[in-house]
Amino acid sequence: MSERFERHRQPWTAAEIDKLHTLAKKGMPLKAIAKALTRSEESVKDRAKADGLSIARLR
Repeated sequence: MSERFERHRQPWTAAEIDKLHTLAKKGMPLKAIAKALTRSEESVKDRAKADGLSIARLR
């Protein structure tokens, strides 16, 4: 892994969850959402799945 995430295993805050929902509804790709939230793509994907959100795929 080339990038290190300093926020390893940090719990999600209500503000982050709201931002995730907003960005996912706008149709932003996973990589952009992960960067905006300063979280790993895997973490964002897992949280979105837990909340029943669908993340746009790049084609």
